[in-house]
Amino acid sequence: MGGTVRDRHDADPDAPLWRASQVFRLVTLAYAVSSQISTVPNYTRPELSWFFIAVLAGWSVLSAVLLSRGTTQRWKVVALDQVVAIALMGATRIVADPEWYSNHQTMPTTLWVANAVLSAAVLGGPAAGTCSALVMATVSAVVRDQINLDLWRDATAPVLVAVGVAMGFATVTARRAHRQLEQAVRMAAATEERDRLARQVHDGVLQVLALVQRRGNELGGPAAELARLAGEQEAALRMLISEQDTRVDCGDEQVDLRALLRVRAGANVTVSAPADPVLLDRVRAAELAAAAATALENTALHAGPGAKAYVLLEDLGDEVILSIRDDGSGIPDGRLAEAQAQGRMGVSKSIVGRAAWLGGVAVLDSAPGEGTEWEIRVPRVVTRD
Repeated sequence: MGGTVRDRHDADPDAPLWRASQVFRLVTLAYAVSSQISTVPNYTRPELSWFFIAVLAGWSVLSAVLLSRGTTQRWKVVALDQVVAIALMGATRIVADPEWYSNHQTMPTTLWVANAVLSAAVLGGPAAGTCSALVMATVSAVVRDQINLDLWRDATAPVLVAVGVAMGFATVTARRAHRQLEQAVRMAAATEERDRLARQVHDGVLQVLALVQRRGNELGGPAAELARLAGEQEAALRMLISEQDTRVDCGDEQVDLRALLRVRAGANVTVSAPADPVLLDRVRAAELAAAAATALENTALHAGPGAKAYVLLEDLGDEVILSIRDDGSGIPDGRLAEAQAQGRMGVSKSIVGRAAWLGGVAVLDSAPGEGTEWEIRVPRVVTRD
C-alpha cells in the first residue's frame, strides 16, 4: 500500500492533459499540411512557404514529444511554442501578397496556432491561456492588416480565447481532483496501517497490560500501584491506536485540527473531538492549537497540583468552537489585569490576540475555587478588508 501512495504522490496531475493536447497538435499538423497543399498556388514564394511548413512540422513533433514526456522544463517549451507560432504567422507576409493575406487566415492556420494557447493554458491555467489567446489573435490581426476589423466578422479571437479559458479551467479541475485523490489514498493507507497495528498490539501488549492490571488489583498492596500504572498505559495505548487513522496533513492547504489537539492528551488532559476530520487552513489550525497549548500550560502552572484539564472541539460547519476547561483553583478577580500591567502578555496575546486575529473571540469564565474555562469561537474562513 505504501508503494501505491508514493506512486500517486509522484504522479503528474497535468500529464493526461499534456498528452491529449499533443494528440491535438499532431492532428492540427495534418490539417496545416493539407491547407498548405490547397493554398500554395496562391503564394508568391511557394518554395519558401514549404520551408516554413517544414519548420512547423519539425517543431510540432519535437514539442509534442517534450511536452507529453515532461523530459525538460515545460515552461521553456511553452515559451518557445509562443515564439514559433508568432513567427510563423508573421512569415505569411513573406510568402503571400497583401491581397491574399488580408482576406485569408495566416499560413499556420488558426487551428494549429491554438496549440500554443492550449500549452499556455495547461501550464498556467485560464489566465495564462487567455493571455496567450489574446496575443495570438492580436498578431493575426496585425499580420492580416485587420486590426480595425469588427471582432464578430472574424472568429479567430473568440475561438482562441474560448480554447484558452476551457483548457485552463480543465487544468485547475484536474489538479484539484488529483489533490483530493492523494488525500483519499493517504487516509486509506492510514486506516490499513492502524488496523494492522491494532491487531498486533491487541494480541500482545494490551493483553499483557490487562493481565498485570487484573493481577495487581487482586494482590493489593504495592502491586495495586503497578496495576494502576498498567491501567493508565493500557488506556493511553488504546487511544493511540484508535487515532492512527487521523492524519495531521490532509493536503497542501488543510490539516486536521483534531490531530493537533490530541497530541496534548495525557494523564491530566482529556481531549474530545468529533469523529470526522475537522479540516482547517494550515495557518488557522496551527494558531488554534497554539492557543489551546497556552491555556493548558496555564493550567499546569497555576491550577494547582492534581488539576485536570478537558479540551472539547466542536465543528459547527462555518464555525469552530474550542473549549479548554480545568478543575483547578481558578483565577482571582483582577489577576489578569494585574498580570498585563506587569508586562505578562500570555493570556492577552497568546489566547485573546490569536482568536481576534482569526476573526473570532475568546471568552474566559473563571472564579476562585471553580476552575477556569476558555471558549474560543472562530469562523472556518475569515474575510479581511
